[in-house]
Amino acid sequence: MSTQHSDGLTHISSSGEARMVDVGAKDETQRSATAEGCVVMKKETLDLIQAGNAKKGDVIATARLAGIMGAKQTANLIPLCHPLMLTKISVDISADDELPGLRVIATASLSGRTGVEMEALTAVSVACLTIYDMAKAADREMEIGAIHLVKKSGGVSGDYVRK
Repeated sequence: MSTQHSDGLTHISSSGEARMVDVGAKDETQRSATAEGCVVMKKETLDLIQAGNAKKGDVIATARLAGIMGAKQTANLIPLCHPLMLTKISVDISADDELPGLRVIATASLSGRTGVEMEALTAVSVACLTIYDMAKAADREMEIGAIHLVKKSGGVSGDYVRK
């Protein structure tokens, strides 16, 4: 039975059932994905975080670690994701005065049979949620948003770069 639904959804069988894609016959290739997101906040909240004065501690360092940990847990969080042996996950968090807020960029890499887009997106999501959690006492109006895939490489589908 085909794992490709007529509209191109690989995780839906021809009868409409959710399925984990069989990647056993795929060649191992070097794969990488980068995702981005942001947390928009009051300027005063950004200043508080940058000064290291948040009540819960170092927001940026904690969010970076949370993002890395989140990427490693992706298969436990997203039902049809394969457990992957990541070779690299980086999470960079920088202040953006124009938002104002913090911009989060994560890159996941491995040599394997399936892509790492979900791991990069999970890293960004968890890092953003951690920023919110650590700074919510100062600013409950923060907004998490603009989480998206920036680029990916490797695999049969080839490279992708967001326009």
